[in-house]
Amino acid sequence: MDQDRASVFDLAAQAAASNGGNNDLLLPPPRFVGSPQKPSAMPYNKYVAYNKQVPFDYPQRTWPGKTLKRAPRWCSVDLRDGNQALVDPMDSERKLRFWNLLISMGFKEIEVGFPSASETDYDFIRLLIERELIPDDVTIVVLTQAREHLIRRTYEALRGAKRAVVHFYNSVSVLQREVVFHKDKAGIKKLATDAAELCRSLEADAGGTDLSYEYSPESFSGAEPEYSLEVCNAVIDVIRPTPEHPMIINLPNTVEMTTPNVFADEVEYISTNLKDRDAVVLSLHPHNDEGMAVAATELSLLAGADRVEGCLLGNGERTGNVDICTVGLNLLVQGIDPQLDFSDMPGIRRTVEYCNQIAVSERHPYVGNFVFTAFSGSHQDAIKKGLDARQQAALRANANPDDFLWLVPYLPIDPKDVGGNYEAIIRVNSQSGKGGMAYLLKANHHLDLPKRLQVEFERLVQSYADRTKREVKDADIWRLFKDEYLPVEAGGSVVGGESMADQRDETLRQWGRFKLLNVAVTSGEDGSDTVLDATLLDRGLAPGDPEVRRRVQGHGNGPIAAFLDALKSLDQTVSVLDYAEHAMTAGTDALAASYVECQVGEPARSRVIWGVGIDSSISTSSLKAIISALNRFQRG
Repeated sequence: MDQDRASVFDLAAQAAASNGGNNDLLLPPPRFVGSPQKPSAMPYNKYVAYNKQVPFDYPQRTWPGKTLKRAPRWCSVDLRDGNQALVDPMDSERKLRFWNLLISMGFKEIEVGFPSASETDYDFIRLLIERELIPDDVTIVVLTQAREHLIRRTYEALRGAKRAVVHFYNSVSVLQREVVFHKDKAGIKKLATDAAELCRSLEADAGGTDLSYEYSPESFSGAEPEYSLEVCNAVIDVIRPTPEHPMIINLPNTVEMTTPNVFADEVEYISTNLKDRDAVVLSLHPHNDEGMAVAATELSLLAGADRVEGCLLGNGERTGNVDICTVGLNLLVQGIDPQLDFSDMPGIRRTVEYCNQIAVSERHPYVGNFVFTAFSGSHQDAIKKGLDARQQAALRANANPDDFLWLVPYLPIDPKDVGGNYEAIIRVNSQSGKGGMAYLLKANHHLDLPKRLQVEFERLVQSYADRTKREVKDADIWRLFKDEYLPVEAGGSVVGGESMADQRDETLRQWGRFKLLNVAVTSGEDGSDTVLDATLLDRGLAPGDPEVRRRVQGHGNGPIAAFLDALKSLDQTVSVLDYAEHAMTAGTDALAASYVECQVGEPARSRVIWGVGIDSSISTSSLKAIISALNRFQRG
């Protein structure tokens, strides 16, 4: 606190005098397009800037020039900080399930409870110790306030543990010194050192437990960094850590009060000036009140922190503790081993949701339902092209695509690396473009549509989306496609259904005047004179017309030209403008897809229209595609 200020509430005059950044002559004029924003009715005069509450400047900062190189030491506080923030705290079954998850992920430090404040926590710690559920390479952490009776009870809970960290804390913030503890700086520091001395005196009662210590100047971000340093150094003097047996100094951003860069300045100041730095593990405990806990954590790691306390998926008091999953996976996408196993994020999410009884947001980084999903048409197109380009690059490098360099637009991480898949990457709504539905048809149904066919089909999908005003799912797209381009069989299925992820759909009806029943093709030795003999089923143009089998013959330079010639005998004028084909499946029952862009009809009323054909024979699939275009033309 400033020496000129007797009370934190003396800042009220500064708050009341603030113009809130409105019409401030000391600021450069605002830049904008259109009309200026107007001052709001929000009560900004109730609040005062952080640098007025905790004046601090650190121009000698070095962290902005650094980059992250390795993972920090992780400590999960889900079973304590996370648990205390739940409407219904975890029972022993849920706690044990969470404990097993943390062990399986590779955590080596786990804060297991506040045994002196909760009988449930005390019993859980005893269960872990007595049932020998703590692996030899895992250290449990127990939390206690810097109060004598609580510390003594904490040591009772640890009897029989092989190794443990006793984590004691007291608040040092300007505000709490005045309104909670009614103590001056010397009095607050004495709380910390008295607790440290008591901990040391109780070591003989630990029963052979290998004890380490952690001290937190709680609400560190609300205190003067110089004073926090003074208290931490005083505690270090009592504990007397060594490089071989270090202690933890933990800096809690208990209430996020300022921007991450300022917090990082404070962390670097502590790291640079802390006593016996080589015997201290400098730790962070960020909260997310202003939504910047991940950024504050990463910048503070640059500033010298060694260790991070947090919760899986950001549970914790108010807006939560920092999300260890997000920080860890942010490291992964920078090529840094997080030293935790995040390979089954859906499973992690299920366990966390079950134990916490809180649903995870659809947009939560790396694990939400929509985080790998693109609805935007341009995003979908870029993702599709990026996946194709990466696949080709892996083939050229003779590399396993699952292990090859991941560089795909709009997807910072391979969903497969965190237990996901590519099924939900592309989803379609009224804002989507052709890239989305084209990707889904290729990924799920093995159809790689030519660009102009994508444009044509996109109009149908867009019309459906506008009409239904909802997301267009893969099943909707597939139903629209096969009803428009592929002649369905009885029951609403298509040829090669299972291999194309097709299912029966009783709501679809057979339609189209013509159906290719069989075809025979003969050619000369040079292939220049092809003779085609085909049988078509002609259902007529009007409902109720009798079905007639028609045999047609044609000649031409190849099967397509001969088939177009044969159709003339039925007074059908068709020419092929573009043609594409590809194999859909491999093996003895392989299928091929053909796409033809046709001009159908007499010149005065002709239309350019696409058709699609699927068959085990590539030549037959091309003829079916022509029939598809002809039927679509006559359908109108």
